[in-house]
Amino acid sequence: MARDVRELGGAWATFQRHAFPTPSPDLARYVERYWIVSWRYAEPYRQLIVPYPNVHLTFHGGGGTVTGVSSRHQVRVLAGTDGVFGVAFRPGCFRPFLRRSVSTVTDRSIDAAEVFPGGLPDPLDVPTVEDYLRRRLPEPDPRAAEVAQIVARIAASPEINRVDALADDLGIGVRALQRLFAEYVGIGPKWVIRRYRLHEVTERLGRGEQVDWAALAAELGYADQAHFTRDFRKMFGESPTRYAERY
Repeated sequence: MARDVRELGGAWATFQRHAFPTPSPDLARYVERYWIVSWRYAEPYRQLIVPYPNVHLTFHGGGGTVTGVSSRHQVRVLAGTDGVFGVAFRPGCFRPFLRRSVSTVTDRSIDAAEVFPGGLPDPLDVPTVEDYLRRRLPEPDPRAAEVAQIVARIAASPEINRVDALADDLGIGVRALQRLFAEYVGIGPKWVIRRYRLHEVTERLGRGEQVDWAALAAELGYADQAHFTRDFRKMFGESPTRYAERY
């Protein structure tokens, strides 16, 4: 099937506007970033959304939604002139707000009122949303900060590609690490490791690098290229070579 030309070569920027304001220092322990997206499409557009280990709070169409970590890519249809305001929480740091295992919202969306009682912020700008969050801050949870640091370490360390090695380095058992991630991140450490290593692959593609796929699969800890391709397709909705066509 032919690609939609609106997604190739940066053409999406003609139809969409993105902004990523940083949170105020007092909220940065919980919030990784804000994201504001607006679009204008005369014809519906299928937007590919690749997952990260963040829980999101979004405001759109007069409502609010909490969306847990997605275990695979999603597709959203954008049409007309519209927009959304989003809050991406640091991995591990939504647990104090939710007050239960974050795995209970993995691959799910729930009404924001289930977690954040009261009215919605109005207008939808950063100061108003930040005031909304400040009035609903939970009790501090040191474990959440610990998990956020582990995820940040995974993201910043390309050499981390196995759960058992990470667990040994942290001085805890694999099962304990898996339970910790289920409770605070909502998804397992293996998924998080794979996600960040695959992100590094897309960065190489974005720079136009020529990639030896078999060698890369071995570098990332995969048994073979087929397993790497399967994981990539699940995460990004297409094969690595087809994804590379974007660039």
